[in-house]
Amino acid sequence: MPPSSAKRPTIEDVARAAGVSRQTVSRAINDKGEIDPRTRDRVLEAARALDYRPNRFARGMMRRDTLTLGMVLPNLTNPFFPEVADGVMHSAETAGAHVVMVATRATEDGELAALDLIDRQTDGFVGYLHHPAALAKAQQLGIPFSIFGWDAELPPGTRLFNRVDIDFRDGVAQILAHLSARGHTRIGMLDLGREGPRSPRGLVFGELAASLVPGNPATRIAGAGNSIPGGQEAMGRLLDAHPDTTAVITYNDVMAVGALRELERRNLTAPQDCAVVGCDGLAMSEVTNPPLTTLDIDKNLLGARSVEQVVAQLADPARPVAHTLVRPELTVRAST
Repeated sequence: MPPSSAKRPTIEDVARAAGVSRQTVSRAINDKGEIDPRTRDRVLEAARALDYRPNRFARGMMRRDTLTLGMVLPNLTNPFFPEVADGVMHSAETAGAHVVMVATRATEDGELAALDLIDRQTDGFVGYLHHPAALAKAQQLGIPFSIFGWDAELPPGTRLFNRVDIDFRDGVAQILAHLSARGHTRIGMLDLGREGPRSPRGLVFGELAASLVPGNPATRIAGAGNSIPGGQEAMGRLLDAHPDTTAVITYNDVMAVGALRELERRNLTAPQDCAVVGCDGLAMSEVTNPPLTTLDIDKNLLGARSVEQVVAQLADPARPVAHTLVRPELTVRAST
């Protein structure tokens, strides 16, 4: 009996039902040679019983220039996401694909609603999912996808999926080496999230700051809202708790602008009183006062790699999932 409409059968489901590998299912459905006719019949019968519908692109049932990809973003108010979107759009255009963009506000309901839309309109998708329930649903859709920087703990039984992550361990090490070379030993961080556990960036900072910067307490961290006011408020709390802090790393460039505002409010300056380093490498970091030292992330490369992963899997459903690690580069400006 076919699965309920809440779960689209996948190539793995067909492989299990027929007792073969994903590669064998792909060869049978695409009518490729080198497969026993009886095995092919068994695979096709399993596909019919499950009501399995392979994507149109892989079946050759549509022209390459009609491929449609979804792009899932938390919001468009943080300049980081439009810059990532630009990379996705450019790479999708190169691949002959149209893009449907959906913003989720990073809520579970928003992500689930976005996936409902994507299921109806696209052949695959790229972007951000932050909630385990949304990831589980994405895997039920049975279409290729690539996720940027999956931060949450994976639900039990989760299959591997395409990912494009940023190597923040390398990036934070670059920042700490730069600040240490400038004589800083009391370094703090504005991490994402006013409450709750630390982000992966915050965890890496806590670990590396304790080991690479002698005497730097790993607890010199303040949680911040993901905004300029959030960064300013958190900077104030961090300086109140640790007035001897001489340098601060922020979760992103938006928070860094808030940190600079708080220094100005206190009649302090960067870098003389406290150096400030952002993360993301947004265009706005060049025009802050002073210009912001930031960990520059190649947003176009994030988009390009994610689109490449999905298009490759659309062309060959049996292709193993890919994991790409993008290395950021520290851009030094006047704030340090």
